[in-house]
Amino acid sequence: MSIGDHGEILAIANQKGGVGKTTTAVNLATGFAAVGKKVLLIDLDPQGNASTGLGVEYAQRAPNTYDMLVNEEPLATVEKSTKIPGLSLLPSVVDLSAIDVELATAEGREYRLRKQLDSCAQHYDYILIDCPPSLGLATINALAAATAVLIPLQCEFYALEGLAHLLHTIDLVKRSMNPQLEIKGILLTMYDRRSRLTLDVEQDVRSYMGDKIFSTVIPRNIRLSEAPSHGKPAIIYDFRCPGSQAYLHLAREILYGRGADAPAVPTKKAVYG
Repeated sequence: MSIGDHGEILAIANQKGGVGKTTTAVNLATGFAAVGKKVLLIDLDPQGNASTGLGVEYAQRAPNTYDMLVNEEPLATVEKSTKIPGLSLLPSVVDLSAIDVELATAEGREYRLRKQLDSCAQHYDYILIDCPPSLGLATINALAAATAVLIPLQCEFYALEGLAHLLHTIDLVKRSMNPQLEIKGILLTMYDRRSRLTLDVEQDVRSYMGDKIFSTVIPRNIRLSEAPSHGKPAIIYDFRCPGSQAYLHLAREILYGRGADAPAVPTKKAVYG
């Protein structure tokens, strides 16, 4: 079986930090689970923020993605259930920051995640990978295993400069490691309609990338920032806040496209299970 034969594997990547990768990974995974999809979230960031955001304490993260990639611990033993029905997690710890050194001479080091997913991808409708804010070995593993890349992009002055670098890396991975890799879409985050800079960046990015930009945008919203400290996705923490509703609309856009006939976003009861 090849990766992608069953379900979709989305790497959520941007080498720039603070653009909303983890917030997107956690809330999009929750949105998919809310409509009955079986979802696996893989935390590949040594900071482990996705694990924290789903309420998995540090002491509960053994084994973890470091053990899976470095020691080849089977994925099934690393997988943890979460409080959200249908959503499982592969947690991360700070040890993962040493992966570039520890696997420096390992054969096939770029394909360790793909090898793990080959035997289990068919069990999930969506696999989301929260990448670290770098283009190191963890991110390369994610891109080599993924069927598509979702790129969160903050509406700021240097957005296009960083995007060009990431697109170049994606193209290199596609040509050398993973021919099926595609760009799922670019998600504008921390969007403020009152800001002239936001509107200018949106215009530039949409003219540069065209229909690769999601119609959904993620607004600046304090509830999105507060939710992780409570160990909950924003969709659980405050279902009705603008940020939560935006991520539910993003899940609908990915699942059903932009058509007017797409089903409505889930209810609060559907999210809680």
